[in-house]
Amino acid sequence: MELTDLGLAAAAAAIRDGEVSSTELVDACLDRIAAREETVRAWTFLDRDHARAQAAAADRLRKEGAALGPLHGVPVGVKDIFDTADMPTEDGTVLHAGRQPARDARAVALLRAAGAVVLGKTVTTELAVYTPGKTRNPHDPSRTPGGSSSGSAAAVADRMVPFALGSQTNGSVIRPASYCGVVGYKPSHGLVSRAGMLRQSRLLDHVGVFARTIEDAALGAEVLLGHDPKDEDTRPRARLPLSRVAAEEPPLPPRLAFVETPAWPEAEESVGAAFAELRELLGERIATVALPGAFADAIECHRAILEADLAVSFQQEYERGREKLSRRLVEMIESGQRRTAPEYIRACARRPILRGVLDDIFEEFDAIVTPATTGEAPVGLESTGSPIFCTIWTYCGVPAVSLPLLVGPAGMPIGVQLVGAYGDDARLLRTARWLAQFVAGDGKARRQRSARRR
Repeated sequence: MELTDLGLAAAAAAIRDGEVSSTELVDACLDRIAAREETVRAWTFLDRDHARAQAAAADRLRKEGAALGPLHGVPVGVKDIFDTADMPTEDGTVLHAGRQPARDARAVALLRAAGAVVLGKTVTTELAVYTPGKTRNPHDPSRTPGGSSSGSAAAVADRMVPFALGSQTNGSVIRPASYCGVVGYKPSHGLVSRAGMLRQSRLLDHVGVFARTIEDAALGAEVLLGHDPKDEDTRPRARLPLSRVAAEEPPLPPRLAFVETPAWPEAEESVGAAFAELRELLGERIATVALPGAFADAIECHRAILEADLAVSFQQEYERGREKLSRRLVEMIESGQRRTAPEYIRACARRPILRGVLDDIFEEFDAIVTPATTGEAPVGLESTGSPIFCTIWTYCGVPAVSLPLLVGPAGMPIGVQLVGAYGDDARLLRTARWLAQFVAGDGKARRQRSARRR
């Protein structure tokens, strides 16, 4: 096995146990990037000497017998909308070219405190909205990797790093995770501080993570949790034991609710067929549940908040450099400028109401199952694909995870999205791990049965 095949937990354990050094792992990742970056184009900033210097410092601490954090010496990627004091943060726009923050974003500081080596900055779309960056899908470079966390998803999928930071305001973690075939996890709104992260919308912005297993996503996300006075939506609370609970067997077989959502007509035929097979496989463990009519306008409510908040958050960019922004972003900002106060207030007020309706569903079911995307990653690099299957869950602020369980007609990955109750992230990750193991076990059994028949 190559060193770059190590997941987050395995890499941390190998470094902690002295089986491999941080320098060796970082060098292996840098070699992988050197071999693949021309094709994948996941990175917007990478200083190899600085990465090696961080790794050497991690190795010295271990040799000195210092206390080691849970991610000690492991290289990670950081989406280029999170401030880094030792690297530029340019937010995917020429308007912020050369921008050098004075301090780390809270999420970056927590990764460093856990011992991680920040290898570099990964590509984001323009101001983390829709206009693509340079990244390509590592499974097929003619296809989009999704967005806006395109570089982070592609870097993890291509084994350039075992873990990366992303963000989601609509579908920017779940969608690229689905397209690139990795695990993408978006925690509940307010669990992870966004201080030092580019702001689009206070109500909709989430920090998210990419990894290759549920266990790794839980481990990496757990170090990010916590109250931060600089983020008004975080609050003091006991730390969620994501890693421990995610690794446990459920006390009872989970009950899953298959939900089509109002976006179902946009799903490609192959997605419908794949989910029909998944539902047949799960049998009595899954039931079809229709969202109440109250959700009929949820997608429009999300759009109202997003556009109005973009008009405020990017007012300076619009006024000073409108001609350097993409046409689509300018249109969204101008649409936001036309939004009225009553429609914005109403859209904000609907969030807790719909979250309460979801709580009723989660009284009976452990998680909602729904597509992560409309289908495989589209061919072409002009678009990042549709986030429509993520919109409602982001609007409500509930946790979501994408699992690479399905394969489309072109052989590209398709994610299965699981959604949990607000704040019940640990149970969601445990249920997701159960589902991944259940599907993998059934696939193995089917292959064995087929082999016996031959």
